[in-house]
Amino acid sequence: MTLRWRLTLFYTALLAALLVAVGITTLYQMRSSLLTTLDSELLDTYARFANTSTSISLSACDTSSAEDTALSDASLTARYQFPNSNLQVEQLLFYTHQELIDALGGANRAATLATLRRVEDFSRRSLGFDCAFPVKLSDEQLTALIRSSGGRLYLNYPRRDSFNAQPVMVRLLVVLAPVRQPTSALPGDEESVLSVVYVGRPVEDLDITLRQLRSVIILLFLAGLVIAGTGAFLLAGQALQPLRLVQRAAERIGGQTLAQRVPVPPTGDEVQSLALALNGMLGRLEASFEAQRRFTSDASHELRTPVTAISGHASYLLRRTSPTGQQQESLNIIRSESERLTNLIASLLQLARSDSGALVMQKAPILSTPFLSELARELGLLAQAQQTTIKVMGQDVAFEGDLDRLKQVIINLVSNALKAGATTITLQSQAVLDGAQVRLTVRDNGPGIPKDQLERLFDRFYRLEDSRSRDQGGAGLGLSIARGIVDAHEGRIWLESTVGEGTAAHVQLPVGNMPDLDDEDVP
Repeated sequence: MTLRWRLTLFYTALLAALLVAVGITTLYQMRSSLLTTLDSELLDTYARFANTSTSISLSACDTSSAEDTALSDASLTARYQFPNSNLQVEQLLFYTHQELIDALGGANRAATLATLRRVEDFSRRSLGFDCAFPVKLSDEQLTALIRSSGGRLYLNYPRRDSFNAQPVMVRLLVVLAPVRQPTSALPGDEESVLSVVYVGRPVEDLDITLRQLRSVIILLFLAGLVIAGTGAFLLAGQALQPLRLVQRAAERIGGQTLAQRVPVPPTGDEVQSLALALNGMLGRLEASFEAQRRFTSDASHELRTPVTAISGHASYLLRRTSPTGQQQESLNIIRSESERLTNLIASLLQLARSDSGALVMQKAPILSTPFLSELARELGLLAQAQQTTIKVMGQDVAFEGDLDRLKQVIINLVSNALKAGATTITLQSQAVLDGAQVRLTVRDNGPGIPKDQLERLFDRFYRLEDSRSRDQGGAGLGLSIARGIVDAHEGRIWLESTVGEGTAAHVQLPVGNMPDLDDEDVP
């Protein structure tokens, strides 16, 4: 995953986490605020009921005829005064608050609660609550109500009635306090009776409000993620654009293009510092490579003269004098090693020119099959001396290349196969990549090469430990030179090998802009 996508995902995930936290906090605060408002309204309703209890008549709940829920005229008046609330009142006759606290703290707690249940059922009056399904507190809730300092409880209660099978959640305020009740029809004839007053209101409106708010938050969450993700992606791309320019410039720089430099964006940040550091490193590398190339080139030039003199004098002594057998053997060794050193110096000079970009290619049209066939004829005598057969096969592909340089590459590959002891060598050509490139392959049935050493064979002076070329004068520069020539053709060279089965060396080159050719047009 690219840095741009990682930054986009990070900031989007961070924003998502923040939006989720804000959404949950908002819903919680809104619910708390709505519940607080609803509880305040319930308390106000109770206060109005307590102030007008003597003039309000609630329907008595007779459990023997609970199905009769018709409201009297007085109850209609009560509904008019409390249109949005449900009320239920249960008088705890013959009790005071302190007596209830003392009774619940004694050994007769269960008997006291049972007595309270019978008193509640006898004295229950209701407005809005179905007498068939009255509000009833559990023993724990009733005990908590009696023992509470303010005599109040706020509950979420699932209310049922005769018309709906599913309970409806209501917010319930339960108050234990004396309530004034008339004792006769005479005005002012009233008394305070310890009562349990239930004031309830459905929370459906509250739930609808919260659902709507949740839907809005989800929509804002999704829209925010899309906008934030798109913005983060665009901003990350814009912020990383200078870094991509530096990357593309750095990818174009190779051993022959060290004089190039990466662009330095005027951003004043770490990217600018990185570009300056890369340019400084490239400058040091260029100086180091240039010193190495000059040393190789100068040393090769300086070594050619004494080596030529040594070889010439050895040849002169062999022709013009009469050395003894032992002297003649020594002179032959001197001349042979001088020729080997001359070839090594020539290879070093060629590598130096390749490194400096001075390896000039004289490209011309080439037909692959005649090209490989000619090489097979030139190397035929050498192959026959080692009892090796060279075959040519494959497609005839026209491409552009330096004939002499490519001959040097194929001859080097065939020579390596002969040195490895191959008995069959196949030269093959084929068009690849829809005809845009040609692949020349030298395949042998030699002992093969371990896979971990295939790429290292292109290193300068590297040879296999068991290579026969050590005994045949190889310097380990042939494949390095071959790679330099192929690179100059903008192609690539690689090896494939299986130990015990053989090796295949592939040279893949671009075809180039080839016109229609006849055989006489090809050199």
